[in-house]
Amino acid sequence: MKYIYLLLICCLGLTCAEVHYDIVIYGGTSAGCTAALQAHRMGKKVVLIEPGEHIGGMTTSGLGQTDSGDKAVIGGLAREFYQRLKVYYADPAVWMHDTPDSCDWYNPQEDAIWRFEPHVAEEILGDMLKNIRVVFSERLDLAQGVHVQDGRIRSITMESGRTFHGAMFIDATYEGDLMAKAGVSYAVGREANATYEETLNGVQIGNAIYHQFDVDVDPYIVPGDPTSGLLPGVHGGYPGADGHGDERVQAYCFRMCLTTSEENRIPFDKPAEYDSLRYELLLRQFAAGETRVPLHHGMLPNRKTDTNNNHGFSTDNINMNYDYADADYTTRQRIIDEHEIYQKGLMWTLANHARVPTTIRQEVLRWGLAKDEFIDNGGWPHQLYIREARRMVSDYVMTEHDCRRSRLCPDPIGLGSYNMDSHNCQRYVDADGFVRNEGDVQVSPGGAYMISYRSIVPKKGEIDNLLVPVCLSASHIAYGSIRMEPVFMILGQSAATAAALAIDLDSAVQDVPYEKLQKSLQRDNQVIKLPHFDRITG
Repeated sequence: MKYIYLLLICCLGLTCAEVHYDIVIYGGTSAGCTAALQAHRMGKKVVLIEPGEHIGGMTTSGLGQTDSGDKAVIGGLAREFYQRLKVYYADPAVWMHDTPDSCDWYNPQEDAIWRFEPHVAEEILGDMLKNIRVVFSERLDLAQGVHVQDGRIRSITMESGRTFHGAMFIDATYEGDLMAKAGVSYAVGREANATYEETLNGVQIGNAIYHQFDVDVDPYIVPGDPTSGLLPGVHGGYPGADGHGDERVQAYCFRMCLTTSEENRIPFDKPAEYDSLRYELLLRQFAAGETRVPLHHGMLPNRKTDTNNNHGFSTDNINMNYDYADADYTTRQRIIDEHEIYQKGLMWTLANHARVPTTIRQEVLRWGLAKDEFIDNGGWPHQLYIREARRMVSDYVMTEHDCRRSRLCPDPIGLGSYNMDSHNCQRYVDADGFVRNEGDVQVSPGGAYMISYRSIVPKKGEIDNLLVPVCLSASHIAYGSIRMEPVFMILGQSAATAAALAIDLDSAVQDVPYEKLQKSLQRDNQVIKLPHFDRITG
């Protein structure tokens, strides 16, 4: 298809740089995919630009156990995606390594399925986008790639020199590069509780009970000797006071797709760059009495997993991602590579190191990377899980008050419902001289809540034709609930709907009449009303 399109351009005597679109979407995440599909269905000329080689972001890169909260509030294109997955898995022929009956999470009565294999998700999204222009392997020129005039983005230019002109732009990346380079206000790190009168933001030492070191572990290279230096991954500074803000970012990891199927299993290899000192905290933890396997396997079809961080020392690479959000591509790649080496080394250590308890080694040795996933990358996920990077600061900032429904926005474009969830943000030495993690918060909002339209558009007076459904305007702790892939899909669809209306009305995105947006969203099966009124007061 792309070759026919290019041939048409050449026949018309145009260059790629002179093609104009109604809506230009940067970032082929799940939000970017639903935004592109919605724009297309509303009759707009749209292009989806993905910096990498795969669409879907984390939905197709290992996050196969959907973190969704109340699934009843997932509507529109997001639900259509999960319904298509259900149709796929209704075919007995696709169950090659187990059966639906062996999966206690599988409900044949549901209209959708919420656990799936990464390659299947990519196949489904690809089919949904089959009539839409998708451009791969084009990264935004971070130095001078965003061309702004009179408060509007006129075009964006890639590192290759290709330029895409548009009436409306959507930044659907996890990093928010287009937003940032357009001059839109944003934040990185954790606000103080006092900033938005919250209770779960900032440093959370008092709440640091999850994914914690439950035994005393010495943090020094030579145990008991601070002059010997700290072990890798531990910082020696002050952790901060409870509720105070900082610039620390919650930890990243790769969501591995593992399997116990012998015919489909790749054993864990020892990385060439392996540094045994990197795992000394883990080994000392076992020596101090830790008996649990530090992994969480969310089971998927065909005896595969969505494997996540668990306990005190696991796949989350704490303290090692602070520079990522505002970094250039070279620095980001260095961080990504370090995370990959760390996590591969962790898996080899758990499966092979003599200081790991035999029961844990035997359990981890049962597992391996799935051969039929990420086949162009040796079974390793394409995407590092960027749980949080930049967050826009707009005229409406989603906060803990929205999540708890003590504040109800008047312009909802979708609902969230997952826990206010932050992974650990730092690993430090406590007053007793032992290593501790800090930052993990898991608090239920107690039900669904509304997400404001104003949280996905810049402040009035900044950029008039940009929507940001992923790096939206939210405090750190509110973002921890919103940042789920189904919600990103919902917000991507709503962003494209607003962009199309702004074109039709010749309006700034900030001035799209909510009544018109609301009717359009409801017509397309978005869920934007609370299932029941459960406002929390106080």
